[in-house]
Amino acid sequence: MKIDVKNWENEIVGSVELPDDVFAREANDHLVWEVVRAYLASRRRGTHHAKDRSEVTGTRAKPWKQKHTGRARSGTRQSPLWRSGGTVHGPQPRSYAQKVNKKARRAALRGVLSQRVAEGRLLVLESMQLPDPKTKEFMKHLDALGIGGEKVLLVDGLENLNLHLASRNRPELTMLDATSLNVYEVLNHRWIVATEPAVRSLAEVLS
Repeated sequence: MKIDVKNWENEIVGSVELPDDVFAREANDHLVWEVVRAYLASRRRGTHHAKDRSEVTGTRAKPWKQKHTGRARSGTRQSPLWRSGGTVHGPQPRSYAQKVNKKARRAALRGVLSQRVAEGRLLVLESMQLPDPKTKEFMKHLDALGIGGEKVLLVDGLENLNLHLASRNRPELTMLDATSLNVYEVLNHRWIVATEPAVRSLAEVLS
């Protein structure tokens, strides 16, 4: 399948061939769900921590003798039964990462990219170079493309510093390198705007 290549003024300047084995696949909903779940789990820091009885501050001396006081037996002020004592089975640092096979990730990505192409929500530009890193000027380009105010995923090389600086302070915009594209970001944005080299790189990796 062929798709038009445009410039910042929304003028057609050429076309690019999209391989059907990458951009014309049917999405597997369950596979997409598994990949998104694993991606979100891997973003969790897992640094939660509660102190147990060996970590709370306090003396290690026995509060009172064992017998003949009329009080319950006690051996330490760090006991979970005491105020400011240790926590029993509290949360400890852990990794939430889930394993997903590389083939599964790529298959899910092909499916969601195909959905965006079928919806007509993939725009291919010959270049996304900007003369200055100015957000106001960049937003005018998006308005010319007819996607101003929409959630847009920008796919270009990380060496395009002006694009990164112009888009980073807009919460509805996200810029990624073609090699960092993932299922979650594709689903989380309404439009994908990619350069022609980025599309060719995607096709080469996912085919």
